[in-house]
Amino acid sequence: MVNAKDTWLQVEVAYALPTQQVIIPVRLKQASTIEDAIIASGILEQFTEIDLKVNKIGIFSKVKKLNTPLRDQDRIEIYRKLIADPKAVRKKRAAEGKAMRKGSAN
Repeated sequence: MVNAKDTWLQVEVAYALPTQQVIIPVRLKQASTIEDAIIASGILEQFTEIDLKVNKIGIFSKVKKLNTPLRDQDRIEIYRKLIADPKAVRKKRAAEGKAMRKGSAN
């Protein structure tokens, strides 16, 4: 019989830049957390701009806390800070579109 403490999880740690995406497979013991996987992956040394106090973290696009326990086959995602607020960008585009329509009506 296999002891539950001896079982392992296989997860991935993912981080994407505009020009590069990195997915690092990690093998961890049961009851490991998101933070354990990130540290074990070595990604913090590879991308020094990642700050776990600032960057949001998730599993399959759902934001989670660092102490969240992992399940086998989870993909931990490290999110970059947004450069622009998507709502503000849409609002600006809509305003520019209205201005263009008014200008072409003359």
